[in-house]
Amino acid sequence: MFGLYALTWAGVLAAQMSPGPNLAAVASVALAQGRRPALFVVTGIASGMLIWSLATALGLGTLIEAFPISLLLLKFVGGGYLLFLGLRAARATLVHGAKATFAPDATALTDGAAWRRGILVLLTNPKAALMWAAVASFLFGQGLGIWHVLAFGPLGALSGLVIYGTYAMLFSTGAAMRGYARFSRGFEGLFAAAFGAMGASLLWSGIRDVRQ
Repeated sequence: MFGLYALTWAGVLAAQMSPGPNLAAVASVALAQGRRPALFVVTGIASGMLIWSLATALGLGTLIEAFPISLLLLKFVGGGYLLFLGLRAARATLVHGAKATFAPDATALTDGAAWRRGILVLLTNPKAALMWAAVASFLFGQGLGIWHVLAFGPLGALSGLVIYGTYAMLFSTGAAMRGYARFSRGFEGLFAAAFGAMGASLLWSGIRDVRQ
């Protein structure tokens, strides 16, 4: 069991470290409002991970196995959403004054509002939904029971706290704020490429499923 956990956790770590809506939410708050609000966004993201792990353990993974069409729909909806974010980031890179995806968010947030933003971002993130569905499907497929799958949730939440907490600390520094002001279009270009690649990958995966 511990070997399966380690293998699964490695995949989760890779997904959490890669650019995506979670990182954009943390960075946008950290750049404009500093460390404390960003860390509360992180706690909201970690809370959302626990909810996704609970949902997948109690039924989402089983639902996808029983009705493969649900995974197909998730791929198309999630891929379209990520591609939309990528196109919006690309527009911010190319068009001066366009709304940015990664821009600092100066809207003042209370601790509770920052936490709610984090959990909302995580629960509406198609990348997170697919990741936890894959985790549940893999662990169930290896013969583990519901309690084993539930027990993996805190591991994912813990790594999320560490990884996104590190991002919050880094992006709340003066150097990061000055760097963003100087290279903002470069940041948007990076996110455009990341979101576009993830969205296109999900859509292509869905298309291949339809053609099979």
